[in-house]
Amino acid sequence: MEDICLRFFKKRLCYYSLLIYKQLVSRRRKPVKIGDRIEVVYSESQWRLLSELRSKAIKIMENLERIGLNPIIHGSVARGDVSPTSDIDIVIPYVVPSYRIELLLDELNIKPFKRILTQATPAHAVKAHIYLDEATIITFPLTNLTRHEREFYKFGGELTLSELKNNKRVCGVDKRLKLIEPSPRGHYEEPIIGKELYAANKVGVSLDVVQERIKVLTRRDEVGRTGVYLKYEVGPGESIEEALMMLASKDPALRRVLTSRGFL
Repeated sequence: MEDICLRFFKKRLCYYSLLIYKQLVSRRRKPVKIGDRIEVVYSESQWRLLSELRSKAIKIMENLERIGLNPIIHGSVARGDVSPTSDIDIVIPYVVPSYRIELLLDELNIKPFKRILTQATPAHAVKAHIYLDEATIITFPLTNLTRHEREFYKFGGELTLSELKNNKRVCGVDKRLKLIEPSPRGHYEEPIIGKELYAANKVGVSLDVVQERIKVLTRRDEVGRTGVYLKYEVGPGESIEEALMMLASKDPALRRVLTSRGFL
């Protein structure tokens, strides 16, 4: 029993240490408003890290496809500009019952590290995040995504499993509001403020999505992170949908969005 408790404590300590480190790093990754287009050349260790993260993502996505789902990989792993703090963000960009994913994880002998429900604002979709470990997350919406919400993933860069297996890298915008464009030696990067239409064409989203992301990220830089409207950790004895229904029973704004998007 002592060994089990010690392992649990170490796992939690590792998670919170990584979380604090990521928060410190994110404070330095502020939106960049001016700057030239430059090429960033990757070191051998960065190429190796990218390969390791992608190999891990491929294994998870293969299993999700095996049960009939169509996941994407989102963010730095799709773009290529990974760092030691990069997460493996796997997204199923449409509504799927949580039990399908949890049954698969049970079959694979993977016990989720934690399960979180989030909603950015009362008007946004509710999403579930299943953490397989400190830095590997499967995300899926519990309510239908709007066009803006779906294009959010494309804005940051996304790849399908087949594209990932073909070693493709894709354009996307990072949290500094820099366009990342893959190159044979690494990537080119440049600020997108003042070049919104150019950035929208590059990443394949509508102009209003680019403008919205600029507004959100620059405001976050000016006033600080204000948090999300809803963040709830699902308990061991709860299903994700049961937890959402319980929260909705206490929150009229949440009930409204669930009703308007067809969950209720």
